[in-house]
Amino acid sequence: MTDLNLKERLLNALQAKPVDKAPAVSVTQTAIVELMDATDAAWPEAHSDPEKMAKLALASHEIAGLEAVRYPYCLTVLAEAMGCGVNMGTKNRQPSITDHPYTRGTDDLKMPDNLLETGRIPAVFEAAKIARDRVGENVPLIAGMEGPVTLASDLCSVSKFMKWSIKKPDDFEAILDFATDACIEYANGLVKNGADVICVADPVASPDLMNPNDFKTRLKPRLEKFAESVNSATVLHVCGNVTPILDMMADCKFEALSIEEKVADVKAAKDTVGDRVTLVGNVSSPFSLLSGTPEKVREDVRKALDGGIDVVAPGCGIAPNTPLDNVKALVEGRDEYYK
Repeated sequence: MTDLNLKERLLNALQAKPVDKAPAVSVTQTAIVELMDATDAAWPEAHSDPEKMAKLALASHEIAGLEAVRYPYCLTVLAEAMGCGVNMGTKNRQPSITDHPYTRGTDDLKMPDNLLETGRIPAVFEAAKIARDRVGENVPLIAGMEGPVTLASDLCSVSKFMKWSIKKPDDFEAILDFATDACIEYANGLVKNGADVICVADPVASPDLMNPNDFKTRLKPRLEKFAESVNSATVLHVCGNVTPILDMMADCKFEALSIEEKVADVKAAKDTVGDRVTLVGNVSSPFSLLSGTPEKVREDVRKALDGGIDVVAPGCGIAPNTPLDNVKALVEGRDEYYK
């Protein structure tokens, strides 16, 4: 078992197969300012330049020591290709959606011609090829993307999405189906271009925003369709305390669920999901990685592993101003745990 390479270890862990030790990766955002400075590959250029995107992604593996290469760095790539306006942010602020193409309704929904050739999508594909050439076949590539619920809300605006869920159910269902189809096409494009794992971040599916009953009857079927249609290992990340929907998330057909530190009792979470999925996380991004110390990060890692976490990772995206030493402590804490 000790002869597993990094890709084998991660895929085994996600699929509940035997491993020698839990992988230490980030399935969510990895870029930090210190790595941007070290590689001369900074935001916002690294969001659209494939060479810089790859250099920055590689740095989280080669410099920070994380056991995978994760790219890109935002949840706007597919949304932009689908017609949303995007503010590309700054060196320490991620891109954000500024305009929504379907605020008036869903009568004119139209999938872009040649979606996978639109916007920044080709740059993401090219960055993956550059990274693969650099690390070879034994290091896993994790591609992140917005999930169908979040994409749907981007297309019409979060406020309209919420309103439609109550007052315009036909529009709500239509925009969800439209977004799900786009997500499946993009995800399979990511896989075809080198991704070993797809991490879907779907913050708008959180019980902080959506009623758990809506998750059960309206969101879960779309997430299931996505997971069943994508040709790779998949991880579902939903922000916040997902305890009210965790049991339902475990039935969404993903291999793994990524959880924040807000899911405080990992053992209870493991009991809830059983053998349906594995768990990734839940080292605090804001309170340990960003504002804590390496000792605090290592403590969080030990706590997560004691609780039964299967893959050590930040609970959410790593903030750009996170100290490099704190990111390194994720792997250090994992290594210390197995001594």
